[in-house]
Amino acid sequence: MASIMRPSLLRQTPASTRSLLLRQNVGVSQAVNFHASARKQILPPLPQSIEGTMNDPAPLPKPSPVHGSYHWTFERAVCVGLVPLSIAPFAAGSLNPVMDAVLCSLLVVHSHIGFDASITDYFRPQRVPKTHALLKWLLRGFTLTTAVGLYEFETNDVGITEALRRIWTA
Repeated sequence: MASIMRPSLLRQTPASTRSLLLRQNVGVSQAVNFHASARKQILPPLPQSIEGTMNDPAPLPKPSPVHGSYHWTFERAVCVGLVPLSIAPFAAGSLNPVMDAVLCSLLVVHSHIGFDASITDYFRPQRVPKTHALLKWLLRGFTLTTAVGLYEFETNDVGITEALRRIWTA
């Protein structure tokens, strides 16, 4: 009976008493403790600036087919090209170094495009320019390191498809 009465108790009390009851967690879930307030924020806000007035339209990027339809078409071509290249070495049973090289190249390009899009989406240069630039350079370094590592694996070892075949049959 007491649990049924608590919500009605909160509705009938004045605001000052209600805030006291909320602080004591009477009839309120524990999620109230995790809410951020002006006094106690979990993370400090990022630097923010407003350019223009609220009636100004959002700035549009300059139209460019390289950053528009060509970019989208290239991304989809890489994704579609990975499907048969991932299945062909195991279905056909042939190990071809050229096919391995193309598969590794497309994997590196596909990964780079995906991580680049994530950095662009979550760390916008207008909001955090230094973090954006640092992450872009880190991505370039990791992409180059991955490409060199896969090249070494292809030329000095068994190659990616043969390695996967050995792991699968182990």
